[in-house]
Amino acid sequence: MAKGYWIARVDVRDAERYKDYVAAAKPAFEKYSANFLARGGAITELEGKARARNVVIEFPSMQHAVDCYNSPEYQIAAKIRQEAADAEMVVVEGV
Repeated sequence: MAKGYWIARVDVRDAERYKDYVAAAKPAFEKYSANFLARGGAITELEGKARARNVVIEFPSMQHAVDCYNSPEYQIAAKIRQEAADAEMVVVEGV
């Protein structure tokens, strides 16, 4: 079974409120066995417009990744994130 990956590109507008998002999202990430591969850190812009924060999260499967996002636990956190940041998020199937 192929793993699933969240790829999120984020510009945080309110750093203090974003901390609330991180705390609120933790139960969903634990429930769906999320493994953070990249979270913030230095970037090198190669093509297009980069965002300040880039996150890659590995899940055991595509279904885990999608279910995590759609879970009631994560949807509470998502509302907080949407107040504090601008983002694009996709789920990608691993090889």
